[in-house]
Amino acid sequence: MNAPFVMTGDGLALADPHDPAQAARIDGFAAERGATPFHRPAWLCAVERGTGQRALGILARRRGQIAGWLPLTEVHSPIFGRALVSSGFGVGGGILSADGETAQRLAAAACELASRRSCPTVELRGGPVPAGWESRSDRHLGFVAELAADDEAQLLAIPRKQRAEVRKSLAGDLAVRVGRGERERAAHYAVYCQSVHNLGTPVFPRSLFDAALDALEGDILTVFDGESPVASVLSFYHGGTVMPYWGGGTFAARRLRANERMYYELMLHARRRGCTRFDFGRSKTGSGPAAYKKNWGFTPEPLTYAHWSAPGSARRDIDPTNDSYSAKIVLWKRLPLSVANRLGPPIARGLG
Repeated sequence: MNAPFVMTGDGLALADPHDPAQAARIDGFAAERGATPFHRPAWLCAVERGTGQRALGILARRRGQIAGWLPLTEVHSPIFGRALVSSGFGVGGGILSADGETAQRLAAAACELASRRSCPTVELRGGPVPAGWESRSDRHLGFVAELAADDEAQLLAIPRKQRAEVRKSLAGDLAVRVGRGERERAAHYAVYCQSVHNLGTPVFPRSLFDAALDALEGDILTVFDGESPVASVLSFYHGGTVMPYWGGGTFAARRLRANERMYYELMLHARRRGCTRFDFGRSKTGSGPAAYKKNWGFTPEPLTYAHWSAPGSARRDIDPTNDSYSAKIVLWKRLPLSVANRLGPPIARGLG
């Protein structure tokens, strides 16, 4: 299909996230604007390699320089429908622009591109809300805090009740390993599969984790009870911030307080790597994970997401907390883990 906007000078154009030279220029522009890792072409390409969902993007130029960038993943699923998402499988994204007029032009171009590619919805996870688009700031919360200067100060920065749980985890007979090799990846995926199965949701394909870890700066921290991995988290490092992104624990993790050990050790590990901030990630407003992060002393900040839907089209629904999914979640939890692990990745590829 021909590009909906083609230019040789200033204006808008489809970008090629796979082109190393163009990706480098986009990275430079994104870094100047304090963007998230989900704005990077490397993220889009990793998602494409890991899930098969196409990496796209729209560039705006002015006087030969990049003036705006909208990273996009073209998500298609027989279950969840089609959408352009900024950014696919990310908690952030959205429009980066030098001014409001450029942002609005990028938004209009995204709607045009969506229509041409039979995607009835465009989703923006962050950034400015384009005029005429719907937005919500009451569904998701972000949790970011500064890291302390040393190990003891980090422990004392945790509120008293949660600090007591961390101290108990430190007294337990647990081992912590950090790496990014095959051993660490296999242990992490085994734990993550069990964790999301316990929640009643399909697991992402391991190929997504491998592709993201290969493309971005990151590692895996795993807590072991003997030789058994009981809690594990895959984290990214971006702009002085550590982002624990895909993590979870087994049934035994709660009794062992392995998650408490995992996150505290990650805080220490990240500071030693030179990080100054800890991004605890996104959680649903009013959810158990949101309350857990508050217990650690993190202050929630609302996240604004926007979407556009073509006339006569309904926005796709991938929110597992909606009532329509409750029966499916109960059923999924009853599946044997081995069956869920086979069925989950093909389904989860379409969530974006």
